[in-house]
Amino acid sequence: MISQSPLIPGLLLLSRAPESQVTTADRALSTMEIPVFTLDAFTNLPFKGNPAAICPLMHELSDDLYQKIAVEMNLSETAFITRINPSDDFTTGSRFRLRWFTPTTEVNLCGHATLASAAVLFQHKKNVNPVLVFETKSGDLAVTKQGDRYVMDFPLNPPTQEDPNEFRDIIKAAVGNHPVQDVHLSSNTKKLMVRLADSCDRSVLTSLKVDPVSLQSSERSGRVKGLILTMKGSPDCQPGYDFYSRYFAPWNGIPEDPVTGSAHTVLGSYWSKKLGKKKMLAYQCSSRGGELELEVRDDGRINITGQTVTVLQGTITL
Repeated sequence: MISQSPLIPGLLLLSRAPESQVTTADRALSTMEIPVFTLDAFTNLPFKGNPAAICPLMHELSDDLYQKIAVEMNLSETAFITRINPSDDFTTGSRFRLRWFTPTTEVNLCGHATLASAAVLFQHKKNVNPVLVFETKSGDLAVTKQGDRYVMDFPLNPPTQEDPNEFRDIIKAAVGNHPVQDVHLSSNTKKLMVRLADSCDRSVLTSLKVDPVSLQSSERSGRVKGLILTMKGSPDCQPGYDFYSRYFAPWNGIPEDPVTGSAHTVLGSYWSKKLGKKKMLAYQCSSRGGELELEVRDDGRINITGQTVTVLQGTITL
């Protein structure tokens, strides 16, 4: 029942009807329950890799609500899986719609949350198909289950070489006075890739303290929405990483992303040419760390393979 407040004109008061008068339909209208899973991607250990929140939904929600849930989850990405064919369910369907939100915005491509979304459908929804296809802002993305690993079919985003002086401020903010060997930009993804000189030890990359506020203020042209720092790996030392990286995207509300599939659509292209290899093993050396297997394909795409671990399963009640 709705009535006027006797004390504050214009204020509406909502009173609860007696329990006997509350119908099941009323309860359905007043509450919404959304399943949510948190998975650590690109790792086989909990609390490593990159956590993503995954919400499989029977119906689309508003963009505003998607964004609010992403803010609440407060991870680098929250992904929403919805059905394309109303007659499908999450066990039998093979094509779904997939969208990714950071705490501040929707993004066009996310690797770890795609990996985690496939894992939710394969592991928790017991999907019967060998391959799942997600319709996304970056086109169709197929994910194939291979044992305890998942192979993602992603676009390749070759970067172009740039004059380091054009990005002098952002490079300075990120790496200080450490020597830089290469600067490339993927204009398609707005990711700037800065390669540290081969004379640098891996500890140089891992010990960098990158201030997200300084980084964001050093680049306001709109050309850059993410910064990749990378260096040549140690393929002769076990487990034989071909290259290392770290990734920062304060422009999208992500100070540092632990393990970034989309960054490797740029890195894979660059390092494949530099190393003369199609298959590579990469390590993103954030504090959590994560491992990615890459295969640059002749058709201009890249396979990115990784594992996941489920660390949380619950319900968002609205």
